[in-house]
Amino acid sequence: MKIHFIAIGGSAMHNLAIALHKKGYIISGSDDEIFNPAKSKLEKYGLLPKEIGWNRDNINDDLDAIILGMHAKKDNPELIKAQEMNLKIYSYPEFLYEMSKDKIRIVIGGSHGKTTITAMILHVLNKMNIDTDYMVGAQLEGFEVMVRISEKAKYMVLEGDEYLTSPIDLRPKFHLYKPNIALISGIAWDHINVFPTFEIYVEQFRIFCEKIEGSGSLVYCREDERVKEVSENARKDIKKLPYGIIPHKIENGITTIIWKGKEYEMSVFGKHNLMNLYGAMLICEEIGISNEDFLSSISSFTGASKRLELVKKNDNVAIYKDFAHSPSKLKATISALKEQYLQRKLVAAMELHTFSSLTKEFLLEYKGAMDEADIAIVYFNPHTIAHKRLPPITPEQVYSSFGRKDIIICTDSNEVIEVIKSQKWENRNLLMMSSGNFDGISFEKLALEII
Repeated sequence: MKIHFIAIGGSAMHNLAIALHKKGYIISGSDDEIFNPAKSKLEKYGLLPKEIGWNRDNINDDLDAIILGMHAKKDNPELIKAQEMNLKIYSYPEFLYEMSKDKIRIVIGGSHGKTTITAMILHVLNKMNIDTDYMVGAQLEGFEVMVRISEKAKYMVLEGDEYLTSPIDLRPKFHLYKPNIALISGIAWDHINVFPTFEIYVEQFRIFCEKIEGSGSLVYCREDERVKEVSENARKDIKKLPYGIIPHKIENGITTIIWKGKEYEMSVFGKHNLMNLYGAMLICEEIGISNEDFLSSISSFTGASKRLELVKKNDNVAIYKDFAHSPSKLKATISALKEQYLQRKLVAAMELHTFSSLTKEFLLEYKGAMDEADIAIVYFNPHTIAHKRLPPITPEQVYSSFGRKDIIICTDSNEVIEVIKSQKWENRNLLMMSSGNFDGISFEKLALEII
């Protein structure tokens, strides 16, 4: 098959393009901007477009299908030509469903934790040599490409994002996968540009539950009241499996799970990860993996990229980076480090980078989100706000939104570095949180300078 990707540079899109290329499909693609790691990975497989930009000549009768990414706009010239020619146009969730409709689909949804839970499941399946297809939104150790599609695999494990499918399909992505086994990890308002009220956002998870195949299973976090309410009121024919924080102990900075009289030392830590792990274990139990085999396999799991990822440490300082950006994620990640290192102070810096976080109405949701950190720094770049075509926000608005008198607000990434380097780095940890990169701060270089 010949398939053309419109907006091939997207995180999921470029991985799907490579996965299909590896299967023998003839792949072409276009985009108006492509950044690393997508750029170098596409180049490695000979899939990087020769020219950046859109070109109607890319669309022709030889194509069997178009896969359309969310980054493209409705007036994209390639999309318009494909529509004029009546070519088959898929969003990537539609295409993944087509490739997996005869498999057992495991879909991980939730406002937070879904990447980690998906990664945990894949780690265990890989350890146990269970063949599976997958799509996950972060780079995982031991996996070259983050999408796999095969003919023989019995299972398809999908990270179920609630953001929109494509510019011409405004359904949330996770509504298209029709899971046999589903999980909801948490519901905390996000994507204010698409879901303007919390109730509209919650409704997407109710619809997700309705999409579960007949006699399917729903694993859900009972610690989240809204998840509990949505899940317990879902269809009666669905098997419902609640989870919470798995029994554990923390000693000398090491988290150990205690299960049926046995102890399993873990590489990951934090209450949110102990809930994620329990959810992943219930999913694996549903496909026949014993709890003992799961816990033995998961002990070597070190996390997905930028999910409480250790940058560098010595005997009295540790530097971590994390994808956390929403209020609930900030609280969970900060709490995890405070509990793991009870004797150390925590310097936590976060970047307001997403559409929601840079909206003055949503900023109010951040009240108290960084209270547990000993030193709290918030960074935002006014140019990012202008680029996203949002109304400007002021440092004073950000300051008042977080509700903490000693919080430090920066609008230049060099200020962030200066504040961090001015701290006394003895028996302290540093946590850098963003869905971006603090406008190019090298966490590795910063770590070397303060250790």
